[in-house]
Order: sequence, then structure tokens, then C-alpha cells
Amino acid sequence: MIRAYSVPAVRAAEAEVRAGLEPGALMRRAADALAVVVLARARERAARSVVVLVGPGDNGGDALYAAAQLTEHLPVVVVQVGDAVHEAGLRAATEAGAPRLRVARTRRALTQPVRQALQEADIVVDGLLGIGGRPGLAGAMLGLAESVPDTALVIAVDLPSGADPEGVAPVTGSVRAAETVTFSLAKPVHILPATRGVVGRLTIVDIGVPAPAAATVEQLTASDVADLWPVPGPGDDKYSRGVLGVVAGSSRYPGAAVLTVSAAVESGAGMIRYVGPDVATQQVLGAVPEAVPGQGQVQAWVLGPGIPTDETTSDVRRQVEACRSALASDLPCVVDAGALDLIEGPREAPTLLTPHAGELARMLSRLEEGRVFHRNQISAAPLVHARRLAELTGATVLLKGSTTLVVSPDTVEPVRCQADAPAWLATAGAGDVLAGLVGALVAAGLTPLDAGSLGALVHGRAAHHANPSGPVRALGVARAVPGTVATLLSTERQVH
Repeated sequence: MIRAYSVPAVRAAEAEVRAGLEPGALMRRAADALAVVVLARARERAARSVVVLVGPGDNGGDALYAAAQLTEHLPVVVVQVGDAVHEAGLRAATEAGAPRLRVARTRRALTQPVRQALQEADIVVDGLLGIGGRPGLAGAMLGLAESVPDTALVIAVDLPSGADPEGVAPVTGSVRAAETVTFSLAKPVHILPATRGVVGRLTIVDIGVPAPAAATVEQLTASDVADLWPVPGPGDDKYSRGVLGVVAGSSRYPGAAVLTVSAAVESGAGMIRYVGPDVATQQVLGAVPEAVPGQGQVQAWVLGPGIPTDETTSDVRRQVEACRSALASDLPCVVDAGALDLIEGPREAPTLLTPHAGELARMLSRLEEGRVFHRNQISAAPLVHARRLAELTGATVLLKGSTTLVVSPDTVEPVRCQADAPAWLATAGAGDVLAGLVGALVAAGLTPLDAGSLGALVHGRAAHHANPSGPVRALGVARAVPGTVATLLSTERQVH
């Protein structure tokens, strides 16, 4: 699991370590590690020149000390923004032979020597701002970020300058890194969706700073699957493995029921009880003969895929009533698509809401009296809005997207953030498959937070396995789940 820590927690952890070391020792560790990574990338690319961008903070010091080491291997140019700089680091770089170019902090237009150095650079090291920086760049820093050529490999020190260190504010002007080198501890900027797009490859190097007690953001990795996935034992039967009720599909969208039920069965649910109209029931039974039609005892519900609540046909009315009945029960519910329209406030039992950005905007517009939200607002600040929906409903919120957020209503719990899927997964029916997969995990006893994040990981991995590097269809993803889980479990067993 990758854990990310808030800026105050990171500062406190670093200060504690720094107090036990000689002055400057921790920075030297960071610079040494940075130089190793930059040199490795330079050799991979047969790079002939490096430009190091430095600002006033410790990130600039890290970059300057690294520059001093890199001069032993290839030409390095230092570009300093403003007058404030880490003096000892600058002295080390210049004494090692790195020429320095200076730009006025407020001047966005760059001088010819600076433009030329950037155009000739094979690698650009971004040491302009660190975790103390505010979101967005201006002046010379923005000018530098805009002037880095596409041909240069950009390596950010700790975080891309201009990105929000807490990963909440949308990117409005920042360095876009191909790789970010951070030291001992990941920060929210590296994982959360508002900023992770400018982070590039994340490389965490150990400089001896121990992790704080509590993380702010967590990302499950393949090694977490064996600890969380509900693997049956010799004493289990179909009931103990989890009976999942599914209210999904309609005469208009019968395929949603097929996809949801298929995914739940492929994910290992002990039994599925399907509730839906005749046309959907026949299709479900044709695709999944193991499914049992009709009401009965279940451990959890999946509600809503393929139910158009704006319709008033008798079939849809029956589906809506079945959803309302499940929501009124004391059983865990995974609420998706049409059933999201039925959420009016908190319910006591564990609840996982699975909206995409547009659905979350509609829910907030309905629940926040007097306010109207739009999809682009949600996409610009996904964590803020997912947290607000969790607060209003008391439910765990899984916000779907290229990066999936899973936010608990308990503010002490870390946010889970997964980015495991290929872009090919942006296809019709993918959400229905995720709902069935997550529902099977909830029926097996996982918490909504664990089920949502684990389900998102496996969903994304299954999309890769269904057709590596190519188009996938939703049903193909569902059918790839068993093999994906088996691979993840067997790989972990081999490691241990």
C-alpha cells in the first residue's frame, strides 16, 4: 500500500529526524538520492545536458547539491529565479563548475540565454517550489514551466512546482513532470486526481524519515489483494461466502442487469438473487444460469444499474420499490446509477454510493438546497465534492473516473485513491461491472471503503488483462476478473 501524508505531518517527521543530525545532513541525503535518479535517467536517454531550475526553498537546495554531483558526469546549467536561494547549495554547484543564469522573479518573459539553455536541455530538473508552495505559478516560474521543450525529460524534486501539495486544488499553472522524485514519504499531491496528472512516474527514495502514525491518502497495490480478498476456506458454503441481491436492469436497459450479475458471479459471490422485469430476467438467466430470480435472504444489495427512474412504466415502478425496500432495510447497499436518485439522506446500514462526476453533481444539486453543481466543477475538485456527498449522506462515496476516489464519511479514515485502469475502460457498461464486483465484496463482509478500493483495483487490472493495450468491452472485463484475482493471489503467495 502506498500511503501519503499531509504537509504538516511530513514537516513534523522531517524536523524530528533533522534534530538528530548534523546541520544540512538530511538535505544532503535527499540531494544524493536525487542525483542518482537523474544520472540514471540521463544514461537511459544518452542525455548530453541538464538544466536545473531553482527557487528559494529547500527544494532548490536539494537540486543545487544534486547539480554539483551531476557536473562530474555531464554539463549542467543552473537557472535561479529571484534573489533568494539556498546559498550553500548554490556555492557547491558553482564551485563544481555549473554556470548560473538568473531571472527576475516577476518577469515572465525569459532572457535569450535562459531560453537557449532550455531548448538545448535533454533533462530539466524542477526545484522551483516545494511543499511550502502555493498552487499555481506566476512570473518567471510560470514562464520557465511554459518554456520547457517537449523533448526534455522533466524530473520534479518532491513535487511539480505549482501543484497543490495537498492534492485538492485543480492544476492551473504548474510544471508537468515526467517523473517526480520524493523523499521517504509520499504526499497527497502524488496520488489524488486533481494533481496526479502532472506528477508522472512517482519515485520514492528512502532518506531515513519514518512514516507518521496516520496517512491522509492510501492507494492499494497488488500486494494488498491477498490480505483483503475474501478467499473461501474448506468450511465455507454458498451462504457463508455471501448472498448478494441485485436490483438492476429494465426493459430499456436489460444489459445492465446481465453485466452486474455476471461481474458479481465472476468475482466469487456465493449466490446471486436477481430482482428485475421478465425481459431482463430471461437475459440474466441465459448469461448466468447460476443466478436465482426473485426476492429472498441476502447479505447485501446492489441497487440501480440500468434503472431509468425518470420512466413511469410498471416495470420501472416495481424496480424503484424494490430499491426503496432494500434501502429501508438494515443490510449493506451498493447504490449505483438510477438508485442514486433515491438517496435522500443518511441511512444506518453500511452504504457505498458509486456515482460518476455527472451523477455526483446531480446529487449535490438535489441535496444542497439552493445550489446547482455541474460536472466540470466535480471534475476540477473531485475530493472536495466527494467529501461533501459523504458528509450529507453518511455513506462511503466511490467517485468513478480515470482515477477513482473512495471517501469514507468518517473523516479520520484516509481517502483511498486508485488509478489502475487503462483509458480503454471508458466504455458503456464498465460501471455496471464495477457495481457487481464491489457488491460481491460487500456481501462477503468487506467494509464499503475496502470493497470500493479493492474493487476499483481489480476492475482496472481486469481491464488490462481482458485485452492488454487494446480495446475492451465491459463483459470482457467481467470475464477477466477470476483470472485477474487468481494471478494477484498466486503472485503474492510466490513472493512469500
